[in-house]
Amino acid sequence: MAKRLPLCSFCIKTFPLSFVQNFLTKNESLKNKEFLHYLSIRFGLIFALSLQFTVITYWIYQITGHSKVALAMVGLAEVIPVVASSFFAGYLVDLREKRKLMIQIIAAYVLLGIGLLYLSLPVTAAHMTHDMRIFLIYTIIFIGGIIRSFLGPTSFSLVGLLIPKKLYPNAVSWSSMAWQLGAVLGPLVSGAIIAASGPVEGMSVVVIIEILLLIPAFSIKPKPIMKREREPVLQSIGEGLKFVFKTPTLLGAQLLDMFSVLFGGAIALLPAIQQELFPYDGSFFSGATAFGILRSATGIGALLTLGILAFLPLKTNPGKKLFACVAAFGLCIIGFGLSTNFFLSFSFILLSGMFDAVSVVIRSTILQLVTPDEMRGRVASVNSMFISSSNELGDFESGMMASWLGTVPAIVTGGCITLLIVAVTFFRTPQLRNFKFEEHEE
Repeated sequence: MAKRLPLCSFCIKTFPLSFVQNFLTKNESLKNKEFLHYLSIRFGLIFALSLQFTVITYWIYQITGHSKVALAMVGLAEVIPVVASSFFAGYLVDLREKRKLMIQIIAAYVLLGIGLLYLSLPVTAAHMTHDMRIFLIYTIIFIGGIIRSFLGPTSFSLVGLLIPKKLYPNAVSWSSMAWQLGAVLGPLVSGAIIAASGPVEGMSVVVIIEILLLIPAFSIKPKPIMKREREPVLQSIGEGLKFVFKTPTLLGAQLLDMFSVLFGGAIALLPAIQQELFPYDGSFFSGATAFGILRSATGIGALLTLGILAFLPLKTNPGKKLFACVAAFGLCIIGFGLSTNFFLSFSFILLSGMFDAVSVVIRSTILQLVTPDEMRGRVASVNSMFISSSNELGDFESGMMASWLGTVPAIVTGGCITLLIVAVTFFRTPQLRNFKFEEHEE
């Protein structure tokens, strides 16, 4: 008679295998080796760029005598070329081979990273004037903004060539998770590096990571160019714009994203909230620590949701779920504005990040499904314009409204406007409301 394993031993030996099998069954996109290479590039590049941006802001703040204007100029130096170059970048991306273009983008970031590393060296400061070094730092940031305008359309176009349409929802979830993980860990690691060493070590880590990312980039095979005929630049760009504005589902999703971020973005007011409600009083959850914890809540919430979506993928009624999540996001912003308790405030921001992550996955999947292969670069550029303008203008809007109404009324008003936008879009775009993934996966 065969000897039976005890039940506990059987469970220990079979659980990992059954868990992995179940995991891969629900996440078929992870069986694609090239998609795994893509995820490593996406995570690594966002991680490196987030780390670099955090180091730069700290570095600039120190060498300019704690100038807040200098900090503001860092974001401005990057966003101006992004907005100005996006349409032309999308046009060029559609005409280029995407894997080669991604390699070129990574190589360009390596060169810029080496430039920033050189400028951060003490020996450079010794033989170069202070003003010239500041000028060169901003110049490199500006060039990085131009490269960033190519990164979004290239990344979007490449993933569409790696994964079949039926796996887009799952692939978008993992792509978003890789981005969020890099965006959250980058600033955390940079803070540790700055505290332990300084900007030189931080810039060195960025360059090393970016060089290593060339390995997975070269591991992806060249992809076909879906659009080969050249058209006049303005005519081609116009076609991308026309496609977005003539596709109600896509336009509705983009406008919903743009205005919810524009009016519901309370993150820009976190320093004021911390100062007014949670000033340092000797406790752990106050002062700078409170600000850091609240600032990380959105990313933590997003990562939690994206992890859940890996096991419970979105399949049914994505349009209705999109509206529900954006409405819940608006309610969380209102709750955050009214809260005076630290833990309650943290919970509201955490939940807002969770709801926003679901809406990001749905919007990104819709973008992948309805965009023709030959127009991916241009449509992605229009999407980048929506995102860039909403993020930057959202910070501006929040600050101005807070100066007029006060911090708390500004946050609550923004959340209420978000709910109004959800209601208007819900009734004005039935195509988005009734959107179904399965109808576009063929």
